[in-house]
Amino acid sequence: MGCTLCEHCTAVCCHYVALPIEKPTTRRDFDDMRWYLMHEGVIVFVEDGTWYIQFRAKCRNLRADFMCGIYETRPTICREYKAENCDYVGGDYEYEHVFNEPEQIEAFAKEHFAKKRKTKTRKTKSKRKKVA
Repeated sequence: MGCTLCEHCTAVCCHYVALPIEKPTTRRDFDDMRWYLMHEGVIVFVEDGTWYIQFRAKCRNLRADFMCGIYETRPTICREYKAENCDYVGGDYEYEHVFNEPEQIEAFAKEHFAKKRKTKTRKTKSKRKKVA
């Protein structure tokens, strides 16, 4: 009998849902993310430039032995999940940013908008010099 990774894993991939979200650009966007993070089991992360919201929630079809209770009729998203993407062998993720707490996204937003102001100020000064 063959061996699969799933026989050794605790079904990490079956304990959350992560969905891409729009990259925040406004203060309201960041405030919405702050609200997300006020809820238990929610994180926001950035991977390869894409923003995601993740909900920690175990699949209701996961059996006590960490195997799928509906394997033969599992959803397409589960069927398309490949071993090279497996959380069991993937090691640590190298996220660009991970936000677990509302305060983290507040601090990030504050820094983001401060950098934006500095860039805008530099561009304005540069334009004034060219005109003069």
